[in-house]
Amino acid sequence: MKKDFLSIADLSQEQILELLDVAAMQKRGMTAENLAKKQVALYFEKPSLRTKASFEVSVQELGGNFSYFATDEVGKMGERESIEDFAKVLSAYFDAIVARVFSHADLEKFAAAASVPVINALSDHEHPCQVLADLLTIREKLGRLKDFKITFLGDGNNVALSLALAAEILGFEFALAGPEQHQLDYKQITQTENLDEALKDADVIYTDTWNSMGDTKKSDEPMLPFQLNTETLKKAKPEAIVMHCLPAHRGKEITDEVIDGPQSVVFEQAANRLPAQKALLIKIFAKTI
Repeated sequence: MKKDFLSIADLSQEQILELLDVAAMQKRGMTAENLAKKQVALYFEKPSLRTKASFEVSVQELGGNFSYFATDEVGKMGERESIEDFAKVLSAYFDAIVARVFSHADLEKFAAAASVPVINALSDHEHPCQVLADLLTIREKLGRLKDFKITFLGDGNNVALSLALAAEILGFEFALAGPEQHQLDYKQITQTENLDEALKDADVIYTDTWNSMGDTKKSDEPMLPFQLNTETLKKAKPEAIVMHCLPAHRGKEITDEVIDGPQSVVFEQAANRLPAQKALLIKIFAKTI
């Protein structure tokens, strides 16, 4: 594994599977103080619930310490001081840095200047930590990480791209159904405006907010045909599971009866952020992947 975890594509198939095995062991209560005396910085430019909570609890339960930095406290990197200076200063105090940022290009500059591992806790390009938890959930529910299909509904955002990259690494099928102007710039997957085509034989239906944090320019109107509701659900396999990385805008991209329904694994998926984050931290500090 590279020094940094900025993309799901930084991992091989073997490394992803190993991380998921470690995450599963964490769920069985096999936590040890792998991060004893380690200091982890959490630098967040965007609000967060699951990412902030899961990393804070992970670091503590693994025996380490964390410090949380919001931009109203330390300024946004690249504004109050240069990205490179920001990275070098934090590297002098901490053993790893978890960064949740707007710009992926800024994150890459930051990681290049940092002398300690940098973890992408979300950028405008990817959300690889989320996808580790998603894969853990899918393996638990389907019993496998191959020979299945995920259909993503709506906006081709950072989560969709990380899932598409994971599909290429692991060999499962990934399709995106959404307005053409909101599809991914990634040609290796099926992308269509035809909902029936995308959902045919889907084992997993995944959706996310139509407007990511900080993006208020997109109109909901083109997205309406891709809402995940009871009629949409019928187009996939009868036993298909429903996923959403949260926060959900109920009544927009997903309806109450679906997110709270028997096929939803959304809140198990959210809970799996904790063991997935623990596994990532363990492996980064062990330097074994």
